[in-house]
Amino acid sequence: MIKAVIFDMDGVIVDSEPLHYKVFMEYTKSNFGLSISDEEYNTFIGTTNLHIYSTLQQKYGIEGDLESLIEDYEEKCLDFLLSSKSEKPIQGVDVLVKNLHKNKIKLALASSSPKKSINAILGLFDLDQFFDVKVSGQEVEHSKPAPDIFLRAAELLRVSPQECLVFEDSRNGVMAAKTAGMQCIAYHNPNSGNQDLSQADRIIENFAQFDLNILLSMTNKI
Repeated sequence: MIKAVIFDMDGVIVDSEPLHYKVFMEYTKSNFGLSISDEEYNTFIGTTNLHIYSTLQQKYGIEGDLESLIEDYEEKCLDFLLSSKSEKPIQGVDVLVKNLHKNKIKLALASSSPKKSINAILGLFDLDQFFDVKVSGQEVEHSKPAPDIFLRAAELLRVSPQECLVFEDSRNGVMAAKTAGMQCIAYHNPNSGNQDLSQADRIIENFAQFDLNILLSMTNKI
């Protein structure tokens, strides 16, 4: 029986990947002289900035304090995202969130993004009040594809992992959900790169076309 639904944010609630891509490519080029390939960038989708920049630091010998570097990068990402005044929720996901809340389904948002970005986006879209729990990748030890963030969300919601359904858009996120023992619906977002979503229980192309009754009637299979 599904008692809780956990949403990823980037690529699921907000189509932020094109903005993250632009800032990331410009930042790594101007600050470190790096030209990161799309293939390498796609491996980072769904992971934390700590994972990304510690990987880059080790691989390319980037100098400087890692914590300060990440803080500077996150500020630029948030400023760029919030300056995009036309930003809206991904079509249909806001309606789904509100309908789940109306039907007394517990809701969590579990994102690798910093907590301040989570709060800013949910505030921008007026969705904050619908989520019982918000967990940032900064609050757990291991980044996706490890299951830590989803297990923490389930713990805070006071439900078992088997009673949770996750909405994800990345390979790392799907792997994290399945490793946590949760069911997972993958949203195929073309702006999230070439993601292998095959481990998901189901793949959808459009939230607006998703039948809420299917979710509400779930037991062990989708």
